[in-house]
Amino acid sequence: MSEEAKEKKYSADSIQALEGMEHVRMRPSMYIGDTGVRGLHHLVYEVVDNSIDEALAGHCDAIKVDINEDNSITVEDNGRGIPIDLHKKEGVSALEVVMTKIGAGGKFDNSNYKVSGGLNGVGASVVNALSGKMIAEIHREGFLWKQEYQQGITVTPLEQIEESKKTGTQITFWPDETIFDHTDFNFEILAHRLRELAFLNKGILITIRDNRTERFQEFKYDGGIAAFIKHINENKSVLHETPVYFSGKSDDVELEVAFQYNDSYTERIYSFVNNINTVEGGTHLTGFKGALTRTLNSYMTANKITNDSKENLSGEDVREGMAAVISARVTNPQFE
Repeated sequence: MSEEAKEKKYSADSIQALEGMEHVRMRPSMYIGDTGVRGLHHLVYEVVDNSIDEALAGHCDAIKVDINEDNSITVEDNGRGIPIDLHKKEGVSALEVVMTKIGAGGKFDNSNYKVSGGLNGVGASVVNALSGKMIAEIHREGFLWKQEYQQGITVTPLEQIEESKKTGTQITFWPDETIFDHTDFNFEILAHRLRELAFLNKGILITIRDNRTERFQEFKYDGGIAAFIKHINENKSVLHETPVYFSGKSDDVELEVAFQYNDSYTERIYSFVNNINTVEGGTHLTGFKGALTRTLNSYMTANKITNDSKENLSGEDVREGMAAVISARVTNPQFE
């Protein structure tokens, strides 16, 4: 062993115990994927996902996203508003706990939210940790409440600002320029994801406005994923006018499926669990593919279209020219 190695003794003093917010700021990619374009926009998705979870729980039907002139983001919903009463264990408001404690949230016991996406209750605090500044404004219990944070740390007490007849949560944040490669939000990237969320959550109004350019779009699809299919096949010749759509529920799993054939040779299947695009597939996608192939082959046999099992259609055959969306809602999903 070299003299230099002997001097660098590995002992208890070598072990660092980082607090939650410190760890997020030191290793942001563990929480949001990276600190480039994808990670920057993921911050918005995490805040929006909290509003979507309010909608899934039946307490919100409108979500508004603004890209502000100074490149901050404001996300507002008309849900119940994050609780502002005292959290007995932590000794501060529930709002402050949600915003500043990793692992805090209302999505772990399934009593407030049966299903949830995002980081399952820790998204707000991660966004806070990676923001140079964040302001939370809560309409709840007849008043507007406000609190400010910097890099995940509380800098003002929870203030009661004025009377308010509304309910809901408004979060404004400025991404930390010392963490991200750049902090310029792209309207198209955000609009694409918000449109997707509107398709997956029928009847919810989602708007996005870019105050830098005055661009504006709103999304609301009462047809849900059936409307999603029409959007996917918008510039294609479809083989049947109306997409096939069905939904069902078993135990704690809800499932929606929609598909439509077009005259192309391309298979386009999108699968989601709790609004999250499962790009690597999963049991929901495997199950759909297997069931579709079995059903069509059984139909052919039952209707004497073929009597030879060797003539059975393959999975590739039945999915050629198909556009499909599978959306599952699961209480405790296992994500990779």
